[in-house]
Amino acid sequence: MKKVIIILALALTGNMAFAQDTPLEISGSADLYYKYDFAKTGNIGTSFASDQNSLSLGMIDIALKKTTGKTTFVGELSFGPRGQYQSILNGDGSPDNASNSFNIQNLYVAYAASEKLTLTAGYMGTFVGYEVISPLANFHYSTSYLFTNGPFQNAGVKANYAFSDKVGLMVGAFNNTWNVYSAEPMRGLNAIGAQLSLAPAEGVSAYINFMDGADSGTIIDLTASFQLSEKFTLGLNAADWTAPGSGDAGYTGVALYPSVAVSENFGLGLRAEYFKSKKDDDLFGLNADNSVTALTLTANLKAGGLTFIPEFRLDSAKNDNFMDSNMMDTKSASQFSVACVYGF
Repeated sequence: MKKVIIILALALTGNMAFAQDTPLEISGSADLYYKYDFAKTGNIGTSFASDQNSLSLGMIDIALKKTTGKTTFVGELSFGPRGQYQSILNGDGSPDNASNSFNIQNLYVAYAASEKLTLTAGYMGTFVGYEVISPLANFHYSTSYLFTNGPFQNAGVKANYAFSDKVGLMVGAFNNTWNVYSAEPMRGLNAIGAQLSLAPAEGVSAYINFMDGADSGTIIDLTASFQLSEKFTLGLNAADWTAPGSGDAGYTGVALYPSVAVSENFGLGLRAEYFKSKKDDDLFGLNADNSVTALTLTANLKAGGLTFIPEFRLDSAKNDNFMDSNMMDTKSASQFSVACVYGF
């Protein structure tokens, strides 16, 4: 479930043996998309694929990994809207600033202190949530409300300990806010985080995630994956976030990810998400005191390193949250998109 570029992070989590020197590993992806909203306006306010009726860029992403003895370095750069201003805050704190040129997704070093203990420091893709920034890592091209409103990156230090091949624990201290590579000087590493990883049976994995800080708020998150048969997989993500300084503001939500491998090169998947904004708190894509049910039907057609991703999405809110073709408030929105993602 945590895959592709995040695989680089997971390779350092849990039972990490003392590695020999390895050649420099280079991997990455490139993606572009076309999206059409049936109300003829950009309506569904989740991350990425935001351009209406346009053939648009996602990003080109390049990841580097090098292991020397017990130490591993990972660096990942991305160029394009998806990997720059849409996922990494600019210096002025605005995610909408298209002049943002800061493009580091990951930059960290890990040290294998023993066969069971790994220490990591740097700027890392978050351990919270089911979906990730890299389009290679997600079955669906559009993203969930849970992903959009949760953390993308966390900078800090952490320790991973593998009790066995079935149980692992991560604890860490992180910068005071999400998605920034430098902490506010007076705040520093004032957020704490932890992850309990479980693999109780073959084909079953679960991650219980927690983060709390005076500036980041408190988030509790569960992700899980169940390989129910050779062809059928079920994913799960559930989360609750309480905004800093408030017991009322924040969000709660759950998403299911059933998918079936019809053949070696063709798969079908559904994301069924329920997402609720807590009292008096406008969120990305959803206004205050509202809730939304989002159904996303997606196909994956693979040819070599290329994945062709057609997708239909229908979002229905409890109260008015979208605009119709006459620019009037409405409770629902629908869109079609098609993306091409190449991984290398």
